[in-house]
Amino acid sequence: MAKKYEKDELKKLTEELLLNRKNGYFQMEDETVKKADDFCEDYKKFLDLAKTEREVTAFALKAAEKAGFVPFDPQKKYQAGDKVYYNNRGKAVILAVIGKNGCKNGVRIAAAHIDSPRLDLKPHPLYEKDDIAFFKSHYYGGIKKYQWTAIPLSMHGLAVRKDGVPVEIRIGEEPGEPQFCITDLLPHLSAEQMEKKLSKAIEGENLNIVSGSRPVRADEGENLVKLNIMKLIHDKYGMTEEDFVSADIEFVPAFKASDIGFDHSMIGAYGHDDRVCAYPALMAALQAGTPDSTVLTVLADKEEIGSDGNTGLNSQFMRYFISDLAHAEGLEARHVLSKSKCLSADVTAAYDPNYASAYEPTNSCYINDGIGMAKYTGSRGKSGSSEASAEFVAEVRNIFEQNNVLWQIGELGKVDAGGGGTVALYIANLNVDVLDVGVPVLSMHSPFEVVAKLDVYMTYKGIKAFYEAS
Repeated sequence: MAKKYEKDELKKLTEELLLNRKNGYFQMEDETVKKADDFCEDYKKFLDLAKTEREVTAFALKAAEKAGFVPFDPQKKYQAGDKVYYNNRGKAVILAVIGKNGCKNGVRIAAAHIDSPRLDLKPHPLYEKDDIAFFKSHYYGGIKKYQWTAIPLSMHGLAVRKDGVPVEIRIGEEPGEPQFCITDLLPHLSAEQMEKKLSKAIEGENLNIVSGSRPVRADEGENLVKLNIMKLIHDKYGMTEEDFVSADIEFVPAFKASDIGFDHSMIGAYGHDDRVCAYPALMAALQAGTPDSTVLTVLADKEEIGSDGNTGLNSQFMRYFISDLAHAEGLEARHVLSKSKCLSADVTAAYDPNYASAYEPTNSCYINDGIGMAKYTGSRGKSGSSEASAEFVAEVRNIFEQNNVLWQIGELGKVDAGGGGTVALYIANLNVDVLDVGVPVLSMHSPFEVVAKLDVYMTYKGIKAFYEAS
């Protein structure tokens, strides 16, 4: 006959055996909450300063040099505590702190991406239509196109002129600067539009950015508004229309990062995905001290479009960097990689009660419950995923527990609802142990995403603890 438990015995058994999920604020002291809030003040400044992959790279390099990092020299042998960086074409960066044991036991990696969904300009973007000048755009990454109409946009990027001179562009972020937008149809005339599916209501070819409406003063001539806009661009940057061909120009939301809620517990901003993991990883690198094993913070480009290209993690730049480290220590790169461990630091979906039908509540991540782990990502049957082993999940979980890192684990929505991926599989393909971790995000991939401050801070603590583990 089964034992009948008394009330106190039942309570004890429940506490010992069952998982008790509760809001992270009930598990953290006020001092920790204060540290999270303080940490996020600088994070908000970072979000406003670095809205593109080039700007994040520049921010990271400046911070790294201030902290004593120097450019990596593959011909040099480094000592424990040395700090080096590798700048990959101004669009991706690796920071490394040499460990007491070097690479012989593998390296510890935190990899995040620094590109976000946005609108890129086409090669021939500027045109005039019925006395309004527009830029034609090509959206980058997974967006809901209707979310990008009727919001303020800013212009960021780099153009290389015909004379070879590079020109940095950043317009719409400072007071007094012009901003840009994509128009939408007024409700009074939207009967036909409103009957369309959301995916069809705004077509990609109609994401045309308003750039001006005043013409050059002339008695006759064509495209006088376009000509005036091009003249203003030329006056400021020395560019001609042909120079758009050799330009990386992006339009992003002009919103500033701001606290959300009466309690200031959350941050709303453009580009949390994945700067909300990149910034904690960067801060962990800057404060790494002298770890046992060499640690790498990798901030990569192109994740939103599959990580292809020479600045994405489907290329070889990280492997080459580790190969150079290994070679300097007389080691084989493949042996170093096979002993290495990585946190693929990318965001996950936060459970949203407004759209509860898309989630499986028991296996979702929640805001204010800490850094989110995902044993696997992918979509429908784990397609496109590199599943972490039980041993490595346990190792990371124990590191977090030992260092008072608030953590949770979940999936990206219901099994058949869709899904998503990260850079984890490309690193795992190098025979590295990889686990996905990151901050849960509300309204992911929208122009204005929302995260909880406590989760941002716990992601920083988690990566730092991973670097410091022996």
